[in-house]
Amino acid sequence: MVTLFGETMSRRTLATRTGALSQFAGVRLSTLGDGVERGIRQLEFRTGTGLRFTVLVDRAMDIAECEHAGRAVGWHSPSGFRHPGLHDYEGEGGLGWFRSMSGLNITCGLDHTLFMHDDPAGHYHYGPRTSVSSSLHGRIGTIPARLTGYGERWDGDDCVLWAEGVVQQSTVFGEDLHLIRRIEADVGGDEIRLHDRVVNHGFYRTPHMYCYHINVGHPVLAQGARYVAPIRDVIWAAHADQYDAQGVGYRTAPAPIADFHEQVWQHDMAADPHGRVNVALVNEAISFGFEVETLKAQFPAMYQWQNFHAGHYALGIEPSTNHVMGKDFARDRGELIELEHGQERRYDTVLRLLPDAAAVAGAVARIEAVARQPDEEYPQPSGIFPPIGGRSA
Repeated sequence: MVTLFGETMSRRTLATRTGALSQFAGVRLSTLGDGVERGIRQLEFRTGTGLRFTVLVDRAMDIAECEHAGRAVGWHSPSGFRHPGLHDYEGEGGLGWFRSMSGLNITCGLDHTLFMHDDPAGHYHYGPRTSVSSSLHGRIGTIPARLTGYGERWDGDDCVLWAEGVVQQSTVFGEDLHLIRRIEADVGGDEIRLHDRVVNHGFYRTPHMYCYHINVGHPVLAQGARYVAPIRDVIWAAHADQYDAQGVGYRTAPAPIADFHEQVWQHDMAADPHGRVNVALVNEAISFGFEVETLKAQFPAMYQWQNFHAGHYALGIEPSTNHVMGKDFARDRGELIELEHGQERRYDTVLRLLPDAAAVAGAVARIEAVARQPDEEYPQPSGIFPPIGGRSA
């Protein structure tokens, strides 16, 4: 059954209220027409509850805008939703990625994440290619998808809005990795479900690293907003040598700060009995929040990114396949995923809007029932990176 506007209705009953479901909810394809966004195809999802989000078909089917009843959730950076044809992957010493960084979710991978890196290329058996040079967070986020379908699907009296596409990161004498992405949202629901498969379509054994850069902005993020997570250990902090110099810890957000320097942590998260890890940013002052649910077996690592600089104000929840120390660290520990032809990895993630006080309180209680995070704002990082198993495909 579909619950809309305080009424639970069958498919038939809902049909009596309108000539088309699109009056209340649906998925619509359009093309952006101006500025750096010109030419990008996007899918607009509306579930009928106030949840609205857009999927950029030409940017890896990532989620750009996200709002609930007019209250923004997804972060918009100064760079905007830049057309991939304008992107210079190798630019600025590998930091050109920042000129295309915007939106609720940016996918990082498929063969590389984290900072710039040169990887030996002997496994591609092509003499002139001695190394694979990767820029920040990999190539996938600015590759257009082949849109294979979208629309609505009724299953009895329940209706799911959906879209599917294939994003190919491929070259001659190199990787041929395909991201097959399905996005779902229930009519009458406040959740977005991401179902990803990364498949080695080629015949070279190929490294695979994967991360979501999930960026939450104002008004979820505001002075006093809380990062809530089942943290059993704070492993690492990029700024540990001057931990409290900016007067900002990991738990509680400040107002925007001029000249703020980004902060990054890696936490070891506890999973619930079903293997799920839930992390939330909650703003109890306005009874609003946002929650990310991942599976520990799929994303064993979790980063926290704080960019509280005025004009860039964002907090990132970043599930990852690998520790923050990078590809060589993973390879040396036997933790780097390598895929043979036809092998794949799956990722199933829920992005959940918390639109009122009850939803916020429920998320906090659910997370704290798994593990209580450190109370102090500046917990000392342990430097202990737990072994990551299950790396054979």
